[in-house]
Amino acid sequence: MNAQAINMNGLERSNIMSNIRKALIPLLCILFIFGTIGCTAQGTQNTGAAKSSQPDKLRIGVIPSEDSENVESKMEPLKNYLSKKLGLEVEIFVANDYTAVVEAMRSKQIDVAHLGPFSYLLATDKANAEAIVSKVTLETGLPTYKSVILARKDSGIKSISDLKGKTFAFIDPASTSGNLVPRNELLKNGIDPDKDFSTSIYAGGGDASALSVQNKKVDAGATSDTEYKTMMEKNLLPDVDIIHESAPIPTSPVAVRKDLDSGLIRKIKQAYLDMDKESPESLKALGLDKYGETKDSAYDNLREIAKILNVDLTKMK
Repeated sequence: MNAQAINMNGLERSNIMSNIRKALIPLLCILFIFGTIGCTAQGTQNTGAAKSSQPDKLRIGVIPSEDSENVESKMEPLKNYLSKKLGLEVEIFVANDYTAVVEAMRSKQIDVAHLGPFSYLLATDKANAEAIVSKVTLETGLPTYKSVILARKDSGIKSISDLKGKTFAFIDPASTSGNLVPRNELLKNGIDPDKDFSTSIYAGGGDASALSVQNKKVDAGATSDTEYKTMMEKNLLPDVDIIHESAPIPTSPVAVRKDLDSGLIRKIKQAYLDMDKESPESLKALGLDKYGETKDSAYDNLREIAKILNVDLTKMK
């Protein structure tokens, strides 16, 4: 009887353990499933955090046209306006040159950059930049301007084809409207600017180039249409005419890193577009009229010019 009882007890224990195992298997499966979901959700959350491009402060890169302290002072109204408008702390990074601004954007040390037309091309190539707005002049109402070639009315020069063997004034090697674009215009019209002039000079400024023509120091010269109009209004060029003008040139842009949060990019763009109405003092401090919409494709013509002229973008403004 004792042996039989022992066998019965062992059988019962075996049955009990079997039943427990059967009951635990579904429970363990449920726990595993929920654990996997939890891990997946946590992994997704962590991945999202790693990819987040919403900065805790907005860092804007500029270059000094004068001393750094003066630039920071001029940028102060813009800094305050954007901080209030965007609800973010804003920092201004003043670099030595455009190359330093582009490098800072490439390494994600800045989020927004005020650039020149050709330095913007470098930023798109090296720093994942995208133009959102550019400068607009009230005179034209457009985010573009033109390069013009000038000659005296009594010179007999009526077109680019008349310039072979003449003397010519450019503005500066890095000038868009006063060197790069007119060089391209000359080449397109059969004039090699390095071979076909008897003499060429760099006058140093758009006004200096135009006055060189007016004062008969050179036969013809390049400047911007805005500079020409300003000088004409002051009656400084009574004997000068435009003999050629270029296609529209995009003005200097404000660019953002494309990996910034898309919602933040929209807010930054709108803040610049609203500046003339909401913070005219910011524009006045920068010497600007307003900002207008632009896009990357507006700079395609300059990309072609850079290729044709074999331009070193690291040296462009």
